Amino acid sequence: MRGLNGKRIILTGGASGIGRATALRLAEEGCTLGIFDLNGDGAAETAARCNGAAKAWPVDIAERDQVEQALADFEQTFGPPGGLANVAGWDVARNFLDTDPALWDRVIRINLYGPLIMHHVVVRGMAARGAGRVVNVASDAGRVGSSGEAVYAACKGGIIAFTKTLARELARQGVTLNAVCPGPTDTPLFRDFQAGFPEGARIGEALARAIPLRRLGQPEDYPGIIAFLLSDDAAYMTGQTISVSGGLTMA
Repeated sequence: MRGLNGKRIILTGGASGIGRATALRLAEEGCTLGIFDLNGDGAAETAARCNGAAKAWPVDIAERDQVEQALADFEQTFGPPGGLANVAGWDVARNFLDTDPALWDRVIRINLYGPLIMHHVVVRGMAARGAGRVVNVASDAGRVGSSGEAVYAACKGGIIAFTKTLARELARQGVTLNAVCPGPTDTPLFRDFQAGFPEGARIGEALARAIPLRRLGQPEDYPGIIAFLLSDDAAYMTGQTISVSGGLTMA
């Protein structure tokens, strides 16, 4: 894709799932990657599979000082980033009335507060330099809701609205921002979701039947659209929300 070869990109959540698949695709496209993930070992394994095009930093994205230090290290090693892919996410499947504020705080910290910090720290430099591309991986849960994921869905809905707002604010600074919304996907997070309900296996089977393409998503189904939105081929797109769900949700 145009403009990806040689582009420096910071990616969160690259230790597994969609984040790892995206890191590998971006490395294939010729990008240089900084992988920020609390799971340092998983991030390092992903970086090792990127053929020397990536370095991992063990980072809690909800801790601003850690993000600032990792960004400084990235810029000293590779130079300033031209792209940001926020892929990190976490949840526990429970009906809302069975949850407590401690769980809310953790879900919000990872899925909303962390991305806000990433934007405040990383995107600031893009705006100052007059160029940048951001892709936020939200969720169809944030568009249409999802039983057992009320607070997670609230966070992802917030990320969609935040992406649109910042796209308006930063358009004249040459920074584009778009959101990708995966549908149900066979990742460690989804398997944890299934484990949270006694009927989890049945829920997974029912979802697969409800999807017009008749299967759950796989991590490899998403890197193409993420790479596109980070590329110059998407230069005239900003503030958009794109569902990748096998047709489960249509707008």
